[in-house]
Amino acid sequence: MASNKPNKLAFLSMPAPASYVAGLGRGASGFTTRSDIGPAREGPSAEVIAEAQARRGEDVEVDPDQFQDPDNEYGLFAGTTYEADDEEADRIYESVDAAMDSRRRARREAAEQAALAKHRAERPKIQQQFADLKRGLTAVTDEEWENIPEVGNLTRKKRKRDDRSFVVPDSVIVGDRSKTEYENALDPRQQQTGGFETPADSGTLTNFVEIGQARDKILSLKLDQISGTATSGTATSVDPKGYLTSLDSVVIKSDAEIGDIKRARMLFDSLVKSNPKHAPGWIAAACLEEHAGRMVAARKIIKQGCEQCPKNEDVWLEAARLHNNDDAKVILANAVQHVGQSVKIWLKAADLEHDIKAKKRVLRKALEHIPNSVRLWKETVNLEDSAADARILLARAVEVIPLSVELWLALARLETPDKAKAVLNKARKAIPTSHEIWIAAGRLLEQEANLPSKTPEQRNKELEVVDKTIEAAVRELRRHQVLLTRDQWLKEAEKCETEGYPRTCEAIVKATIAMDIEEEDRLDTWVSDAESAESRNMFGTARAILAYALKVYPDRRSLWRKAADLEKAHGTRESLDAILSRAVVHCPQAEVLWLMAAKEKWLAGDVPAAREVLERAFVANPESEQIWLAAVKLEAENGEYGVARELLIRARTVADTERIWMKSAVFERQQGQIETALETLATALKKFPKFAKLYMIQGQIHQAAGNIQAARASFAAGVKAVPKEPTLWILASRLEEADGKSIKARALLEKARLLNPANEQLWAESVGVEERSGGPAQAKAMLSRALQECPTSGVLWSMSLWAEPRASRKTKSVDALRKTKDNPWVVCTVARVLWADRNIERARDWFGRATVADPDLGDIWGWWLKFERQHGTEEHREAVRIKAVAADPHHSPVWQSIAKDVKNAGKSTREILEMVADALQ
Repeated sequence: MASNKPNKLAFLSMPAPASYVAGLGRGASGFTTRSDIGPAREGPSAEVIAEAQARRGEDVEVDPDQFQDPDNEYGLFAGTTYEADDEEADRIYESVDAAMDSRRRARREAAEQAALAKHRAERPKIQQQFADLKRGLTAVTDEEWENIPEVGNLTRKKRKRDDRSFVVPDSVIVGDRSKTEYENALDPRQQQTGGFETPADSGTLTNFVEIGQARDKILSLKLDQISGTATSGTATSVDPKGYLTSLDSVVIKSDAEIGDIKRARMLFDSLVKSNPKHAPGWIAAACLEEHAGRMVAARKIIKQGCEQCPKNEDVWLEAARLHNNDDAKVILANAVQHVGQSVKIWLKAADLEHDIKAKKRVLRKALEHIPNSVRLWKETVNLEDSAADARILLARAVEVIPLSVELWLALARLETPDKAKAVLNKARKAIPTSHEIWIAAGRLLEQEANLPSKTPEQRNKELEVVDKTIEAAVRELRRHQVLLTRDQWLKEAEKCETEGYPRTCEAIVKATIAMDIEEEDRLDTWVSDAESAESRNMFGTARAILAYALKVYPDRRSLWRKAADLEKAHGTRESLDAILSRAVVHCPQAEVLWLMAAKEKWLAGDVPAAREVLERAFVANPESEQIWLAAVKLEAENGEYGVARELLIRARTVADTERIWMKSAVFERQQGQIETALETLATALKKFPKFAKLYMIQGQIHQAAGNIQAARASFAAGVKAVPKEPTLWILASRLEEADGKSIKARALLEKARLLNPANEQLWAESVGVEERSGGPAQAKAMLSRALQECPTSGVLWSMSLWAEPRASRKTKSVDALRKTKDNPWVVCTVARVLWADRNIERARDWFGRATVADPDLGDIWGWWLKFERQHGTEEHREAVRIKAVAADPHHSPVWQSIAKDVKNAGKSTREILEMVADALQ
C-alpha cells in the first residue's frame, strides 16, 4: 500500500528558483571551486545579483560615479589630459620639495640626535643602569655562582595546589606485581610434546633475578681465588682490588664511533696497500688501532710499516712508542742499522736507558755515527758529572763543529778566565760574524774587573777595556757585513743587565745608541728609549741611555731632571747625589735642580751640606725667590728662627717679590708676632695691592683675634681689589656665617657668582651655606641650579651623588662618571658609596683609582685611610700612608685647612694625613 507521507528529499530534484545564486546568502559570490575547473562558467552578472538582493529586501549599493557624464566633469582640471609637460612640471615640483627638505635635514637630524641623547641621559635604560654590575659578574667564581640560593616564589601569592588524584589502571598494577615473578609450570603444549619444544612465540620463562645473583656469586668466587693465589706468593696478572675500578675505566664506544673506526680502517687499509712506501699512512693506521684498543693489531701494522719504510725515522719512533721498554730497545737497535744518521732515534734510544753509563754509551756511539750534531754533543756534555770531563768533550766538540757558537760559549764558561779569553779569541776567528762571542768577551772582562782583589784604579781601567771591546765588536761586525739594528743591540743590552752585567750593558748602549738616527731626532728618540726601558724595569739600560744623552746634551735641564727622577725612584742616595752635583754644574740657572740637591742633603740628615748647596745656589741665582724660601724653610724647620728671619729680611731687599712678603707675614704669625705680621702685611699691600693671599692672611689674623670688623674690612678690601678670586669671597662668606649673618653670607656668594660665573667652588660653598642654615630642600634646589651652570663639575656631582637616597646612588654614579669623565672627586664618592654598601674590595680598588687620577688631592688620601682604619689591616693602612707621603699632596679643602693652620706648622705629611682622616665625616 502506497504511503501518503510527503517525500522530504523531493526538493532536491526540483529546479532552482530563477533568482537563486549558490552561496550568495552567506556572502560567497564569484569564487571558484574544484567542480568549476572543468567546463568553466561565468559567475552571476551584476544585474542578477542586484535583482536577487532586491527580492530579499537588501539595499543595493550605488556607485556615486555610475551616472557621471564624462562630457560634463567638474573640478579644476576637468576635461584636461595628462601630457608630457604635466609630467615634467611634476618632476620639477618634486625636485624643489626634495631640495627644500634637504636644506635643514642635517640640522634637524642633529637636533633630534641631541634630544634623544638628552632623553637617554635623563632616563637611561635598565641595561645601562646595571652595566657595571654585569661587568662585575666576570669576577664571580664558580663556587660563588654555585652557592647562589634558589630564587623561590617572590610573587607573595599563594599558589593553588593541585590536589587532584588519578586512578591507576588495573593493568599497570598487575604488570608491576608480576614484574619479578616467573612461571614454574610447563606450558600445555610442552606437556603434549614431552617438553622438548621451545615455544618461540610464548615469551621467555627465564628468571633473570636468579641469573644475576648467580653471576655475582661466580664473580666473587673468581676474585677470591685470584686474591688467594696473590697472597700465597703465586704471580698473577689481575689486581683483585682494582679489578672493578679498571672495568669502570673501560671506555665503551658508541655505535657511531665504532662505525667511524671501521670506515677509517678501510681507508687506511686502502692507503697502505696502494702506497706502501708512504710512512704517515702506516703511522696513522697504527694510531687508529691503538685508539680502538687493539694494541696487538697496532704493533703488527707498525711492524709492517717498518719493513716497508725502513729509511723513515718517524715509523721507527712510533714503533718504539707502541712497544714496551725492552722491545723498544730492540726496535731502535734495528732502526740505527737503517737510519744511523737520525739524531732523534739516537736520543730516543738514550732516553730508554735508565742507567747513566748506558746513556753515555749510547750517546758516544751516536757521536761516532753523527759527529757534527750539536744537540748530541750538548746532551753528552750534560751527562758528565765533572767539569774536567765536560771541558774535554767540549774541546773535542768545537774541533769537530767549529761554527757552533753555543759550544764555544759553553767551553768558555767552563774554562778559567785566562783560558776562556783564548777560547773566545779562537771562537772569534772561527766565527767572525757572531756578536754573541764579542758580548761574552765583554762580560768576561767585567767579571774579572769586579773581583774583590782588584783596586778601584784597576777596576776602572779594566772596565774601560769593556767599552773598547764592544766598540771593536761593532766595527768588526760592520766590516763583515753583519748589521744589527739599534733595537737588537738594545735587547742584547737588556739581556746583559738581566744576567748581572751592567757595565757590558752600558758599553753596548754607548757603542750603538746613536746608530741609524737623524741628528734632529736624537734627543726625542733617546728619551723615548729610556722611558720604554724604564717601563720594562730595565733601569740600568735607561740609566745608560740618559747618561749618553747627557754627554751629548749637557745643558738640557729636562734631561738632568729625568735622570734625577730615575735615580730617585730606582737608584741609591749616592747615585742621586752624584747626578744632582753634576746637574747644577752644567745647568747653574736651573733652580729646581739646586732645590732637589739641597733637599736630598737635608733628607739625608746633612744640614750643613744642604746650607752649602743653597749658598752656591744664591751665588748662581741671587734673585731666585724659590731658593730664598727654601733657605728660610731649612733654617726654620731646624730651629734657627733668627737666621730664618734675617734671611727673609734680606730676601725682601734682594728679591722683593709678593710671595716672599707673604711668607714673611706667615713666618711672623707662626712665631706669635701678630703685630709684626700685620705691619708686614700692610707694607706688602701697598706694594702688591692685587695679591689676594695678603688680604686672606690679614683677614684670618683679625678673625682669629676676634676682631670681626677688621676682618670684614680686610675681606671687603680684598674682594674689591681682586674680585676674580673665589677664595676671598668664600672666606668673607664664612666670616659672616660665623657671625650669625647667613643672609649676608648668601648675598656675598650671590654677588661672587655674578662676577665669577660657572665657578664650582662658589656654587659648592653656596650649597654648604644652604645645608647649614636653610635646610635640605633649599640645599637641593641650590645644587640643581649649580649643576645646570656647571654640568661637568666633579665637586658638585660628588655632593649630588652623596645627597641621593641610597637606592638610587648606583644609577646616579653612572651618570656622574660619564658626565665628569671620571673626575677624581666622583671616583672617590663612588668608593664611599661602595663602602656604605659593604663592598669592601671594590671600594678599595676605587679609592686606588681616585688617588691615581689626581694624587695631589689630600682629602682623597684621608678618606682612603679612614676606610682602611675600619676595614683594613695594619699593612693596608701603612701602604696608604707610604703612598700618600710619596705623592706629597697639597690641595683639597680639609687638607689645606689643616695643613695651613698655625698650630700644625712644621708637621709632616704623615701627621697631617692622620689629622685629615680624623676630621673627615
